Amino acid sequence: MPPLPQDFRSQCLLLNGLSQVGPVTVRRLRENFGNDLSAALSAPANELRKVKGLTEPTIRSLQEKNFDWVKELSEIEKQGFKIIDETSVEWPQSLQQLWDPPLVLYVDGHDIPNEKSVAIIGSRHCSPYGTYLAHHFAQELAKLGWWIVSGMARGIDFAAHEGALSVDGKTAAILGHGINLTYPPEALSLRRKICESGCILSEFPLGRPADRQSFPQRNRLVAGLVKAVIIIETDNDGGSMITARFAGDLGKTLLAVPGRIDSPTSRGCHQLIRDGATLVSSLDDILSEIGEQRRQLEIPFEQMDPEDSHWLKHFKGGTIHDAESLSVSANCPLADAASALTLLEIQGKLQRRSDGRHER
Repeated sequence: MPPLPQDFRSQCLLLNGLSQVGPVTVRRLRENFGNDLSAALSAPANELRKVKGLTEPTIRSLQEKNFDWVKELSEIEKQGFKIIDETSVEWPQSLQQLWDPPLVLYVDGHDIPNEKSVAIIGSRHCSPYGTYLAHHFAQELAKLGWWIVSGMARGIDFAAHEGALSVDGKTAAILGHGINLTYPPEALSLRRKICESGCILSEFPLGRPADRQSFPQRNRLVAGLVKAVIIIETDNDGGSMITARFAGDLGKTLLAVPGRIDSPTSRGCHQLIRDGATLVSSLDDILSEIGEQRRQLEIPFEQMDPEDSHWLKHFKGGTIHDAESLSVSANCPLADAASALTLLEIQGKLQRRSDGRHER
């Protein structure tokens, strides 16, 4: 067994790696041992039993100290990561408002989000409309110097990170597993780009896989780090709803984008709006809520040549077409409509749905 650590950061690292021990347990230990973690780690079982809320499994874990913090520090250094705690200059002070702030943060990257940060989150199973909004909002906010915080999951998270990166903005991904793991596998390239100017953060020991408990823990960090949370497309049992609840409890600005009433990925946003979240339908709405100067901006169609505009105007408002319906809407031959659908799909201006029809 490694020797007991003497410095505060290593003590937090050890406690963070113990089973049955978490931030709330450590808060109780600090309260009962005069903020002296050395005393808490050296305390006999009978002293630990006097601490309110400590269970026998927790006391046993504190006694056994079955986590090699020396090896963990060595591996952190070897893999090029960094470990920070509440005494570090880089520590995000916004996390201290949490009842259970993380004991440590593992960092991969070059910078840490500051108080000018906003989260953009939503469903993994999003529509092209949702992807577009996440990318667009992240892009425009990043241009104004806002950090974009998300979870590096497929769907809305990917689009938000990529939107910020597209304008050389800063973005942070908060992981629900050990920082040395990358999930999903296709996020490897995105992860490298994020780390070039932003960061990847995790509170979990190296090698810790994701599970049902780790994602809610991650979500509270997302809510704690930011000034506002923007939710784009989520079902009412999606993980984004957990982040929304944390944000609400912390008094953060909670913004939700409405969607189609017949879409499962709109149900969560509509529920949040009913419960008091601010409905946002444009970048101007978001800027007003987060205290940026209002600008008369709408969600635009990108600049396009007249020929593309002639076809794409028939897809406004989420309208979906196949060749036959487009030919009727555009009053043109079926062959022309079919050709236009193929060309616009190749250009990335339309996306083919699973039913064969196309949408923006």
